[in-house]
Amino acid sequence: MPTAAGLAAALAGPVADPNLGNITGRVTDAETGRQLWEHGSDVPLLPASTNKTLTTGAALLALDRDERVTTTVVAADQTRQPGVVVLVGGGDPILSAAPPGQDTWYRGAARISDLADQVRKSGITVTAVQVDDSLFSGPDFAPGWDPADIDGGDIAPIQSVMIDAGRIQPTTVDSARSTTPALDAGRALAVALRVDPARVAFAPTPPTGRQLASVQSAPLIERLRQMMNASDNVMAECIAREVARATGRPQSFAGAVDAVSSKLSGAGVDMTGATLVDSSGLSVLDRLTAKTLDEVVGAAAGPDQPAMRPLLDLLPIAGGSGTLSDRFLGDDPRTSSAGWLRAKTGSLTAINSLAGIVTDDSGRVLTFAFISNDAGPMGRVALDTLAGTLRTCGCGG
Repeated sequence: MPTAAGLAAALAGPVADPNLGNITGRVTDAETGRQLWEHGSDVPLLPASTNKTLTTGAALLALDRDERVTTTVVAADQTRQPGVVVLVGGGDPILSAAPPGQDTWYRGAARISDLADQVRKSGITVTAVQVDDSLFSGPDFAPGWDPADIDGGDIAPIQSVMIDAGRIQPTTVDSARSTTPALDAGRALAVALRVDPARVAFAPTPPTGRQLASVQSAPLIERLRQMMNASDNVMAECIAREVARATGRPQSFAGAVDAVSSKLSGAGVDMTGATLVDSSGLSVLDRLTAKTLDEVVGAAAGPDQPAMRPLLDLLPIAGGSGTLSDRFLGDDPRTSSAGWLRAKTGSLTAINSLAGIVTDDSGRVLTFAFISNDAGPMGRVALDTLAGTLRTCGCGG
């Protein structure tokens, strides 16, 4: 069984690697909740995408795992705007413009083609398409985001209706994103309805006409799985807004952060030191402590918050899935953490982080969180070495 003294001895060497830069961390016994090791765990650092662990935990607490998001098409005032239909965003960023029968980028995504079929069956002769993106409030780009990350494929403006999370080329892994995702969705519907996509514009006010069509997203648990495995920033931001809606807060960056933080605090997670401006971890203004991250994973692993338990299954598997598929692949299966460790990753320039669980060689489950800022050129390798030590550290001394 791992002990504090055993862990301290085993981790002393790996944690001293200068490639880790400013490193903080915490390790806890999952069964008892007892802290076994910590290193500056109450110091707030830039967490990168491990922030998505908080978003997922709060979503599991606030929403049903089968929760779906609905996108609709509504008729405009036919007296004043005959033939005009309005695509109404419901908060689903992964609506797909793929034709029927073609795989979508996101598993189980709702389709523009289904909306178009329903509109045609409604009997209205469509002359133009408008878009209502009024569901989300506040800015659509968070403080601390780099606009260059749109072309880099990491983010798009967060709007209440999008196609393929803003990807310009949805079949390309590293596709650039769009600066006008909501209008792109409207244009895709216009093309499907064979009206001029160049005339697509935002609706001046939310439409009040009859609903002509609706489609639903995949269930929440499937969307969370895809978000966590791919570390999808757009999905994370929109799911956090679902938490905001469920808790009566504005569907904005600030409202989502407040909702996520409040849900986790209510579940007993210590949010001291947390300063967040988004729900994906992309902002360079975000700060979290390793203690908070470890407590989120610990809440999922422990007995008191059963609603959070699926979080553990959503974490990428070392050497097996998502952002960990090519990591922890040691040559010797007796010492490799592949298959034994699951964690959410975080990566920005000179920033590396991990938060997850590992089963050690005595069969004990540990939760852990490590945040490395100002990392050296081998920072990710050094962080994996630190986390991997938990698997075979022989910490029962």
